[in-house]
Amino acid sequence: MTPKQIGHAYDTITHLWQRDDFNRNNGIEAHQRALAFVTNRGKALDVGCGCTGRFIDLLLGEGFTPEGVDISGEMIRLARQRHPQVVFHQQDICAWDMTETYDFITAWDSLWHIPLDQQEAVLTKLVASLNPGGVLIFSFGGTETADEHCDATMGPEVYYSTLGTHGFLECLIRQGCLCRHLEFDQYPELHAYLIVQKSQG
Repeated sequence: MTPKQIGHAYDTITHLWQRDDFNRNNGIEAHQRALAFVTNRGKALDVGCGCTGRFIDLLLGEGFTPEGVDISGEMIRLARQRHPQVVFHQQDICAWDMTETYDFITAWDSLWHIPLDQQEAVLTKLVASLNPGGVLIFSFGGTETADEHCDATMGPEVYYSTLGTHGFLECLIRQGCLCRHLEFDQYPELHAYLIVQKSQG
């Protein structure tokens, strides 16, 4: 599946994140852990921001100027309704020409939808868009090796990919990042997340 097709799929299931029983605490503790490593609170970016605004709210409360990016037009429309003062971009993160730099970037439950052969390029782009000492947090499929598959659990079929735990670590170490935290936060499920910090040099 192409990122554009995945965006169209998400256009049809925004209700899953608008339900009264949606857990708005999902991922918050992990982000609070990541924020503890941040020294500057300037611009922040939520990649695959969706429509809940929970990370945007957290970043606003922590003194950041957050932005959001998502490929789903409907997700962006709803995000703008919730936070009209925040800048949102409807873009494919694989192709988006990022011109700003950030002190904090989050990509929670989003990067796993990009094509496997684009994973390293996107991570390289995100790290390049961090200011020195900036922090990146992202979740991923914590497999032993690279993998890709499609799944229709949410309704429409959606594509997933991962470099695997070692693959992501090796990619980020090559870019001079320091691993601050790695956790399988829903064990025994393979949902994992990494917190890395860009070198100050």
